[in-house]
Amino acid sequence: MTMSEQTDEKSAGTGGTIDRVVLGLGVGGVLAVVVWGVLARDSLASVGESGLAWVIDTFGWFFVVAANAFLVLAVVLALSRFGRIRLGKDDDEPEFSSLAWIAMMFSAGMGIGLVFFAVAEPIQHYATPPPATGVEPQTGAAASAAMQYTLFHWTLHPWAIYAVVALALAYSTFRRGRENRISAAFRPLIGDRADGATGRVIDLLAVFATVFGSATSLGLGALQVAAGLDLVAGVPDSTTVELIVIGSLTLAFVISAFTGLHRGIKWLSTTNVVLAVALMLFVFVVGPTIYTLEVLPAAIGDYLSGLVVMSTRTGAFSDPAWLGGWTIFYWAWWISWAPFVGTFIARISRGRTVRQFLIGVLLVPSGASAVWFAIMGGSALRVQATGVRDLVADASTSSEQALFGLLDALPLAALTSVLAMVLVALYFVTSADSASLVLGSLTSRGALRPHRVLVVLWGILIGSIAGVLLFTGGLDALQQATIMVALPFVVVMLGLAVALIKDMARDPLLAASPRNRPQGLADAVRTARSYEEEDPPPVRRYLRRRPR
Repeated sequence: MTMSEQTDEKSAGTGGTIDRVVLGLGVGGVLAVVVWGVLARDSLASVGESGLAWVIDTFGWFFVVAANAFLVLAVVLALSRFGRIRLGKDDDEPEFSSLAWIAMMFSAGMGIGLVFFAVAEPIQHYATPPPATGVEPQTGAAASAAMQYTLFHWTLHPWAIYAVVALALAYSTFRRGRENRISAAFRPLIGDRADGATGRVIDLLAVFATVFGSATSLGLGALQVAAGLDLVAGVPDSTTVELIVIGSLTLAFVISAFTGLHRGIKWLSTTNVVLAVALMLFVFVVGPTIYTLEVLPAAIGDYLSGLVVMSTRTGAFSDPAWLGGWTIFYWAWWISWAPFVGTFIARISRGRTVRQFLIGVLLVPSGASAVWFAIMGGSALRVQATGVRDLVADASTSSEQALFGLLDALPLAALTSVLAMVLVALYFVTSADSASLVLGSLTSRGALRPHRVLVVLWGILIGSIAGVLLFTGGLDALQQATIMVALPFVVVMLGLAVALIKDMARDPLLAASPRNRPQGLADAVRTARSYEEEDPPPVRRYLRRRPR
């Protein structure tokens, strides 16, 4: 091992070296928004509204094209020869069991959103169908369109976005031995500039995307917990209550952060999955069981049959306002979450092959999301259609009340409503924990275990941003911030995809395959020297294996 490798290994371990430039600019920018929101609430709201309108009108198509590109790339890589490459040394084994890996990945990727929109999105599409469908509201056709678009927003596309970032980071960190930061994965594309000002700009954009994307999720969680307290405990829902919820759950995160990755995030993530499955099974058993069994295959079929049309729809032939409020918002939300979720998934995926990784990240969470929405959303549609409860009215009053409206129409409503609030609260803590760990890593030059004080600092700042956005404009402000911050990071992600392909094309494992094996001594020496410059350990193993 060379001296530089030893240094990288040490910096990627505990603590790492804090990047004072990225940390200072990141913290300063977040604090500036917090102060702006507190002192000039109307001004921040006005800028958010005008900025959102400009981004959607000018770059809405860009989000659509980029999301499709990431999905196609993920599928192609999984099916190609790159799938044999292991994310780590050739003999590395996965650090976490498959169950723990999936639980952490799922909790970090979609936890709060799944609970928040489980009922709200299908019911809102049922009441006001997507304009392109041309169906009448609150009909069987509207229910079909509602499930089709819900699955479109929550399955393959978001996980493909996460997969591209996570794969690039996992390959760069564990296979190539670089620092665990997004800028380091750009080395095949920009060379030594990845360690200079260009790399710091990339990392800073990732920091801002992570902060505001995470704040959106935490804000949604606070809205839902406050709505649950109103319905279950009679505590009036207000901005003050929402801010108290954010403060209380942020304090819970601080306690969790000091337990570390294996004990804190791992066990909280597993608990989240268990509670979510318990809630889903309860609704499945006591709700319209047969109907939900019919919804699942029908919804998946509608989704797959209309995937190309839905994926390529832009504002040219559809309602730009609807796209901005739903599809483009979701794509921007997933992209703004990509540095956080991608870095976290990469951190827990060492030892898996590229094919195992992509199949796991794409199909397992997508399948689980389809089952979740078929049961929760399908039950809500049945309750609405049969007149048991007017969930459309609940959702039109506030989206966060829709889930509790469904639970109120079923037995043991008080118990299940409390369970739902606990689930959201735990997802809040898990998301803040994971996001803060990633932000600590981004501002510590890729340290896999950044200083806990730094992790706690970022968790508090994320909670502060979530509170300011709720104070400024509620759900609308959360959506505005997400879309605007995600725009520059789309460009970063596209560059990251190019760097990943270029990097993997020179992998020693592929070079050592029979069809790529050097035929002459000169070719062998040139190949060894080219890999020795950046990846000495894999090349040495390859040279040792070559027959004499």
